[in-house]
Amino acid sequence: MGYRVVDTETVQPAEGRPCEYRGLTEPADLSQLALNYFCAEPGEQAPLAYHYHETQEEAFYVLSGTLHVETPEGDLTVPEGSLFAADPESPHRAYNPEDADDAVELLAVGAPPADDDAVPYDPEDE
Repeated sequence: MGYRVVDTETVQPAEGRPCEYRGLTEPADLSQLALNYFCAEPGEQAPLAYHYHETQEEAFYVLSGTLHVETPEGDLTVPEGSLFAADPESPHRAYNPEDADDAVELLAVGAPPADDDAVPYDPEDE
């Protein structure tokens, strides 16, 4: 058995991301899933550009604000307290629109964890 408590405020935000990103997988010593915190101000996307994962299921739980997700089937609005889930090979782009009143905070979970599983998606290629 093993247990850990992680003070997420001690996890330094990663550099070079389009919004605040704190990777929680490693500090929590997780091996079967990826866990990340994102905070996107108005006009920022979270966590990546338009993409899909080849093998990873991904879910975003909205802690505060309203998340917007672009998909080939249309745009989705995910309010605070709701969950967005994407199957493998399902393109999506999560963002906070320019005209949003507040930042959007979310917890992202992906399984299995995959550092190099994200594939860029361009809707123009369809």
